[in-house]
Amino acid sequence: MTNMNPHNIKPPSSSRSCCRFCASELKHNVLDLGMSPLCQKHITPQQTNEAEKFYPLHVYVCEQCWLVQLEEFATPEEIFAEDYAYFSSYSDTWLEHCRQYAELMIDRFGFDAKQRVVEIASNDGYLLQWFVQKGIPVLGIEPAENVAAVAIEKGIPTEVLFFGTDTAQHLVAKYGQADLLLGNNVLAHVPDINDFVKGMKNMLAPGGLITMEFPHLKNLIEGNQFDTIYHEHFSYLSFVAVNRIFAQHGITLFDVQELPTHGGSLRIFGRHSEDQSKPITAAVQELLHHERQLGMETLAYYAAFEEKVKETKRNLLSFLIEAKRAGKTIVGYGAPGKGNTLLNYCGIRSDLLDYTVDRSPHKQGNFLPGTRIPIYHPDKIKETRPDYVMILPWNLKTEISQQMAYIQEWGGKFVIPIPAAQVFDPVVFELVA
Repeated sequence: MTNMNPHNIKPPSSSRSCCRFCASELKHNVLDLGMSPLCQKHITPQQTNEAEKFYPLHVYVCEQCWLVQLEEFATPEEIFAEDYAYFSSYSDTWLEHCRQYAELMIDRFGFDAKQRVVEIASNDGYLLQWFVQKGIPVLGIEPAENVAAVAIEKGIPTEVLFFGTDTAQHLVAKYGQADLLLGNNVLAHVPDINDFVKGMKNMLAPGGLITMEFPHLKNLIEGNQFDTIYHEHFSYLSFVAVNRIFAQHGITLFDVQELPTHGGSLRIFGRHSEDQSKPITAAVQELLHHERQLGMETLAYYAAFEEKVKETKRNLLSFLIEAKRAGKTIVGYGAPGKGNTLLNYCGIRSDLLDYTVDRSPHKQGNFLPGTRIPIYHPDKIKETRPDYVMILPWNLKTEISQQMAYIQEWGGKFVIPIPAAQVFDPVVFELVA
């Protein structure tokens, strides 16, 4: 590998053609999804006659460091504004995942009331609440003011800030360093990944531990999960790329776990490189070797992805059009970011999907960005008795299918759009999910 940029040098912020880690020129296409609006900018009834901003959704791979990424068109300030619509606590499956994580950290590493747990992108306190219940001091860092307010109401100390080196310096002076510094599904969300990881290095106490979770690029490519590509996700992360980024900033990844969440994720464990108290496990070298054997550091690995995505679009549209011509009613379940990528890329609007529903009251009564499909309370499905319910957050298909099993009363069926359109009977679905 050549042309690596020292970690204290970053490309000019005005550049949209350089790798956000190593500053090499981005020349190699992975997937072009056209133009799309910001996925959490839901349209209120008062905004229905207003224009929306659309931005390119074009994915590249850097042939020097193998970081897969979008160019930066929308800033974090635009994306995570005070009216940000994503609240983590509306998924029971995710809450249970986080409870188990807290138990694991306490049992494996012995965290207790003498230490501090700090979470970057702490959202509505969905995770830190489990440490609070154990009497462990916590601090949340969350840039979306409306979401942070919910955490504060729960009694979880939260700073409304974007994280980076300046924020780390400020928080260390105010609270001290973190014994456990964690971030779930945030590493992909930062445009300046060097500043972010350097800030983590500064925030971490001597002998401290970092854990981060993020969707695994391998699953995105091989599972055809193109709908997880949206403007909030600036980077799409392999373990080889993440290991390289953290090492450049003095953090050694000493363990890694593969998780089923979000269609297949990684949980990495990091420490100061000068801290030898936590030996590198076999899992680290095994996963690095596995990714390299797959060819994730070659252009050939990414070459066929775009055509697979186009075929998924064609198949889904064929199903929807045929069902509509047969007089069937089709609605959605959920208003996730991934759903907006899918619907906008495929050109699906209310002519094919009558409406969608969501458990979050922050989304109900509004419209999906771009497609302007209305969002209702889940009870709308009982009222209208549709023939098909398309589960947009397919990573939660088991949880949702159990909640919505009553659609079998009128012969309703579920549709899963990824990796290809599939129709399931509710009873059968619960068995095979």
